[in-house]
Amino acid sequence: MSHHWIDPKACDSLAILVESVACAQLTQNHAPICLEIDIDSHLCIPAKGEKVAELIRTMVNHSIVEMGDGGGDITITAIDAATGLELEVADTGRSIEERETTIPFAAAAIGAKVHWQNCPQGGAAATVVFRPHAGASRMAA
Repeated sequence: MSHHWIDPKACDSLAILVESVACAQLTQNHAPICLEIDIDSHLCIPAKGEKVAELIRTMVNHSIVEMGDGGGDITITAIDAATGLELEVADTGRSIEERETTIPFAAAAIGAKVHWQNCPQGGAAATVVFRPHAGASRMAA
């Protein structure tokens, strides 16, 4: 079981949750992995914190596996788009043609959609789109 450094139930910031969960995953890995997170600190967690934490954990673990023992780079970004909050995990592992690109159970459990694409510099990215909540306030750009 993976641990995280914060309580996902008590956290409102998506950036803090992502950093906490991803860093906990990477500290358990032996290969050198560079993590970059680009998420506005004002973005709120789009679903129950523990469900989003499980999804992040699953996606980061998938990236670690796809990069193998040589390590690589993981970049996690998020934007608040008109279609819903988008959380992307990109890595320098294998292309989508060479990997399993199933929808993580954690994404299906919260009604999020996952889109896979190859990265121009190599590797692949999974973008999770969380449906906007009716009446939820949108963050201005």
